[in-house]
Amino acid sequence: MRKPGSVKALEDLGRVRLSPSFFMRDFLYSEIANFSGLSNIPDDPDLAIEAGRHLCEELLEPLQDGLGRISIRSGYRSCSVNERGVGKHGCAANESNYAAHIWDRRDTAGRMGATACVVVNAFVPYYEQTSRWEALAWWVHDNLPNHSGLQFFPKLAAFNISWRQDPEPSIYSYIPPKTGYLLKPGLHEPGPSHASEYCAFLATL
Repeated sequence: MRKPGSVKALEDLGRVRLSPSFFMRDFLYSEIANFSGLSNIPDDPDLAIEAGRHLCEELLEPLQDGLGRISIRSGYRSCSVNERGVGKHGCAANESNYAAHIWDRRDTAGRMGATACVVVNAFVPYYEQTSRWEALAWWVHDNLPNHSGLQFFPKLAAFNISWRQDPEPSIYSYIPPKTGYLLKPGLHEPGPSHASEYCAFLATL
């Protein structure tokens, strides 16, 4: 598929089904693009679609099956949109976001990947009452072990979830007071299961 050059072509891209619950259009909305008048359209739609299908089929569908409806906060970013967001809008440099939020570029190792920032709707009340974002982090890690990184944010416990070829699982928090890595390669993991971390949350479902 060529980069869309008309409304009709963009509609066709948006109607591409990535998995039973998700279409490409779900991931193209961007506040940065809308406010700045930038185009958030892949230069390489085929690569973006392939990476997005892996993200949706292997991570987002199982996440939604396990914990209920999820909301997409941010998905695909074009290079121009991501570049505009570097710094004051919290986006990492383009090269760091290849095979992450920039789905239509491979990373420096040649790997394909895709990232979305999501909210687990059913988790929000539990998080607001307890502030225990770790419950969701450990559930995702235990049940979706092929993720390639989780990054948690203070508002609504929204988090980036990444799929990438040759995954490197990690968990990082931007939520005070526990900012930094909860899990990364080389960091000791306390046992094969963390069910005790999220059993109280599951009891609320």
